[in-house]
Amino acid sequence: MSDPQIDPAGNTQAFRAFAHQQDTEASTEQPSSRLPIWIAAGVAVVVILAVVAYLLVR
Repeated sequence: MSDPQIDPAGNTQAFRAFAHQQDTEASTEQPSSRLPIWIAAGVAVVVILAVVAYLLVR
């Protein structure tokens, strides 16, 4: 027969390990998730400068 009591220390430790793992994964994903935004912003700036230069030369 199994013991009907659940060890709260085991559950707390398991939760802390899970939460620590989630924090670690979140911190590693954040810098890479902003890269497409910076690339898009750079492309937009280049396009805007090209349009302004074209209008000034014309």
